[in-house]
Amino acid sequence: MEKTIIQTNQAPSPIGPYSQAVWVNNLLFVSGQIAIDPATDQMIKGDIVEETHRVMQNLKAILAAAGMDFQHVVKTTIFILDMQDFSAVNDAYGKYFQGNFPARETVQVAGLPKGARVEIAIIAAKP
Repeated sequence: MEKTIIQTNQAPSPIGPYSQAVWVNNLLFVSGQIAIDPATDQMIKGDIVEETHRVMQNLKAILAAAGMDFQHVVKTTIFILDMQDFSAVNDAYGKYFQGNFPARETVQVAGLPKGARVEIAIIAAKP
């Protein structure tokens, strides 16, 4: 199995021993992203909608580094601290897709890195 590491400075640097994304065959596995601004390497200050948009922009940058976009996403996992934020996260997330939505699950968790309130990981495919 050959794998290619995808790395871009347009998304936050990993905060642990992992890659931003790994390409294997025709699949791109993108590590969970939180609302870190890649320009400052700091969590953004904002509400859950602003956090979600920053997360999606980070994912968009990683997809672009692999020559892909949100139309290539086949699976999404959303981790949120509070299920009360589900509607707001869902609305912000939905703005990045146009039909043919990916499969997805949303899970409430007890905690996320750096005090994040939302983290999103994706799998994308390119024929």
